[in-house]
Amino acid sequence: MPMHTLPHLISDLALILIVAGAVTLLFKRLHQPLVLGYIVAGFLAGPHFSLVPTVRDLSSIETWSNIGVIFLMFTLGLEFSMKKIVKMGLRPILAACLVMGSMIGVGNAVGWSFGWSSTDCLFLGGMLAMSSTTIIYKAFDELGLRQRKFAGEVLSVLILEDILGILLMVILSATAASQQFQGAALVTSLLSLGFFLVLWFVVGIYLIPWMLKKTRPLMNGETLLIVAIGLCFLLVVLADKAGYSAAFGAFMMGSILAETVEAESIERVVAPVKDLFGAIFFVSVGMLVDPKVLIEYGPAIAAITIAILLGQSVLGSGAFLVAGHPLRVAMRCGFSLAQIGEFAFIIAALGVSLGVTSSFLYPVVVAVSIITTFLTPYMIKAAEPTYALLERGLPRSVRRLVREREDNLRSEENRDLEQSLTPLTAWMRYLRAVIVQTGVFLVLSIATIAIAFSSILPISRQLLTHWPGNILTGVLTLMLLGLFLRPIVMRKNHTAMAKFIARKRQGRLLLWLLGGVRFAIATAVVVYVLEFLSPFRWYYHILAAMVVVLLFIRLRRVKYYSIRMERKFIHNLRQREVAERRRNSDTAYVGRLAARDVHFARLVVPTCSRWGGRSLMELDFTQRDGILVAAILRQEQRINTPAGYNRIYPGDVLEVIADDQSLEAFTQRMQREVNVLPSADGADHTLRLRRFRIPSACNLVGLSVAESGIRDRFHCMLVGFEDEDGNIAIATARQVIERHATLWLVGEEQHLHSFAKYLV
Repeated sequence: MPMHTLPHLISDLALILIVAGAVTLLFKRLHQPLVLGYIVAGFLAGPHFSLVPTVRDLSSIETWSNIGVIFLMFTLGLEFSMKKIVKMGLRPILAACLVMGSMIGVGNAVGWSFGWSSTDCLFLGGMLAMSSTTIIYKAFDELGLRQRKFAGEVLSVLILEDILGILLMVILSATAASQQFQGAALVTSLLSLGFFLVLWFVVGIYLIPWMLKKTRPLMNGETLLIVAIGLCFLLVVLADKAGYSAAFGAFMMGSILAETVEAESIERVVAPVKDLFGAIFFVSVGMLVDPKVLIEYGPAIAAITIAILLGQSVLGSGAFLVAGHPLRVAMRCGFSLAQIGEFAFIIAALGVSLGVTSSFLYPVVVAVSIITTFLTPYMIKAAEPTYALLERGLPRSVRRLVREREDNLRSEENRDLEQSLTPLTAWMRYLRAVIVQTGVFLVLSIATIAIAFSSILPISRQLLTHWPGNILTGVLTLMLLGLFLRPIVMRKNHTAMAKFIARKRQGRLLLWLLGGVRFAIATAVVVYVLEFLSPFRWYYHILAAMVVVLLFIRLRRVKYYSIRMERKFIHNLRQREVAERRRNSDTAYVGRLAARDVHFARLVVPTCSRWGGRSLMELDFTQRDGILVAAILRQEQRINTPAGYNRIYPGDVLEVIADDQSLEAFTQRMQREVNVLPSADGADHTLRLRRFRIPSACNLVGLSVAESGIRDRFHCMLVGFEDEDGNIAIATARQVIERHATLWLVGEEQHLHSFAKYLV
């Protein structure tokens, strides 16, 4: 009989998972990041290590790794929210831009010093600009710093770096395609990127929450997983058709789903799939590590490592300092970013897929990532002594200026944010709101025209011949455009902000001028449609377009549907925020505390915590740890300002108020005071059923089941009594144990053995 052989894809996958499982268990034991374990596993299973079996079909593994990138970017998008960026303020945005710009320059300088090509230098700069979110999260958790104030600033910058990393990938792709910086092409690429970003986000927010709401009764974990992944890959395909990377499409769909109430459920059900394919991606990264290349480029690896450590320590700290942070906080933030990780691998993979980077760059970056990852905890710890050393070494006048600046920053943060509204600030806010709204509706108008001309027009011409088809397409297109063009002209005209600006003559003139510009934009859109479909001269089209726009303004039905559409979008955009507000009470005090020495944090009580079932009075967090418990969150229940008699249970979320040192010590104590899981102590905790016969001289004779103490003394449960026919009757608490009675007990083996010895 013929012998059946497995496809190489399956045997390679088996090899990858077996090696990855063994290596990651070792790394888990050594308390090292799993990402490094995957990379080492990839090296062991790759073509450059011959002591173990080697993967045969690298092309299939590359396909699996591309799927891993998609899931990594999708889950990254699920953790991102447009509203988060708005609420962060300017400090994190400025810090992120300065850090990335500085490190891109450092990477280019290092590559240039070794004589590398301009493309290699450019991609190296992009990789060095991306610190590792995963590694920093893990390092903060292990060091007990997650709740510290500076850690929040670092994590905000990491979120922004991931977002800017998407833009960086687009810029690198456009630049690599032409092999040089072309200003016009780059601007066109960025405008195109902005167009598709706004279009997909707005349409997605408008349609997807509505679809999920309608199908919510039909959703369970399995169907939600399939629907979420299906939507992810739908936008991946659309992004590819538009000329963008699959990672961009996956990230966009994740950010759209992040605004829905199902976001947390989607993140939970997708996590195992992401872990699987993400592991394959990092294993594929390890396969590219060539020891010969590492030896050959050892000086470059050392130079890049030093550049990252010094660059982030000096330039990164300087970026946070310029963004408005005190020197101490700025140094702790800058030292925390001194590594590269998963996003750098994605950028490196982009260069490989485009065929524009040298073969040595990928393994060099992987080696640098491994070294800097190991050094991350030490760099975070080194920030404080370095600051102390720097402060002692500074001249007295400079130290005084540093302290005065920190005092000024603190006083600014403590100052009430409510300020009188000046005409200039009112005008800037109004102009910003109008620009954003006009841009969004203009994108929707352009998309409507593109769809109409590419889909509706050919069908209309085929059914009705040329000119009748043009007329039908024009009417349908203008009917849809009315919903988008009216807001461009009329929205924000009667708001309180506009009335405030119109109090002065100069303000009224500016409003009239801005209104004229908005009317001209709407008219130009209609003119374009008429020019494409109508045979008349252009000046007739301008007059007709002005009449059409005025008609849109006057028609009440257009106004009604336009406002209804906008309100539905805003409702979908805010629904997750509203749901969270319903679950949680107003925590406005958090922002006021964050500017002072004490601040707010949320901590989850571990599953096996020894605190479970104990009252706040017994635990005495205030006196012992300096912690104030502001609220206890238990599933849908919220206990605000709990009293001493309130108890906490595993899984509860504690909203606490304290300073950094108290929070750090409290978090470590919470993680330390847990019970050992039964499966972790090496004993057999399986329940077993045993039959026992009571001897005549036993002390249990004449006692009831309740009085016997079988449950309390021996930790066993009396199931029942066996009669002469072999039947078992369920025991009751009042039933008396007689001589020679036959008992059936359930318990662990060691407890049953103790009971048997007692009967002897």
